[in-house]
Amino acid sequence: MRATIIHGAGDVRVETVPDPRIIQPTDALVRVVAACICGSDLWPYRSMPASEEGERIGHEFLGVIEDLGAQVEGLKAGDLVVAPFVWSDGTCDFCHEGLQTSCRHGGLWGRSGIDGGQGEAVRVPEAQGTLVKLPVGEDSTLLPSLLSLSDVFPTGYHCARTAGVNERTTVTVIGDGAVGLSAVLSAKRLGAERIILMGHHASRTDLGVAFGATDVVAERGDEGAERVRELTGGDGTHTVLECVGLEAAIETAFAVVRDGGTVSRVGAPQYAKVPMDFGVFLRNVTLTGGVAPARAYIDELLPDVLDGRIEPGRVFDRTVGLEEIAGGYEAMADRSALKVLVRP
Repeated sequence: MRATIIHGAGDVRVETVPDPRIIQPTDALVRVVAACICGSDLWPYRSMPASEEGERIGHEFLGVIEDLGAQVEGLKAGDLVVAPFVWSDGTCDFCHEGLQTSCRHGGLWGRSGIDGGQGEAVRVPEAQGTLVKLPVGEDSTLLPSLLSLSDVFPTGYHCARTAGVNERTTVTVIGDGAVGLSAVLSAKRLGAERIILMGHHASRTDLGVAFGATDVVAERGDEGAERVRELTGGDGTHTVLECVGLEAAIETAFAVVRDGGTVSRVGAPQYAKVPMDFGVFLRNVTLTGGVAPARAYIDELLPDVLDGRIEPGRVFDRTVGLEEIAGGYEAMADRSALKVLVRP
């Protein structure tokens, strides 16, 4: 089959790899119908050392079950399913606690001999605990929004949930990428009436307004923080959703959070130390967030997607075929595309 291999910074290729097959009785074989490129895929795309062998890549996909191991129950060949961005058994103590990202028997796509999601098919370990059946066909117009449940939408939702967003909290979202816009949509879903979006790409912030942002702050750094404080009577907002992962973004988050407020970060941190100095301590600011256990949220979010009450798939603004995926990476890296959907 054909699958995406990253060989180093700026070097993404589609190559022929061995066809996946059932190895363990808990496996499923899924033919990929739709996948996508994640913002976190851009980190190796920008910085990975050159490698002749390369690595499989991609962790967001949905598809049709082609075959199942003997121990998989509740699923059958022909089912359309979505896969969270980590696989998990659904039975360990962490899974029962809703922290499937720490599953004792789980793992990451594209690692340790497991297929990446940006290919024609994937062997899914622990299929019963991982895959979620979708009650639509593979030709459904809902596929982009259903695909968003694999990572980007639950990640934005995790940011809002861990921050404690509700109808009584004001919100600042830092970042107008797909995760930031998903955080705006999530904050609106949780009842927030005041949502300030910090971003400077008009096409993206326009979508943020459609998702529920009430204010847009295009300024950055100290100027942006001052603008947020102006909008909030000098106090800042009760919650701040940091969806970028750069040190400047977390510094801005602490600058715009209200005393006694909460900063939640889900942007993959590209810094080693969090700048929570004594001044932040004195203000009783809470820091939370982390990697989102997407599997824990899919069942909750799926009905709203199926009913059309929310449309997180609007973050996809470009679609490419698998053989064109290198151009998709380039488009996301140069910000000419917000999020790229891939059709194998």
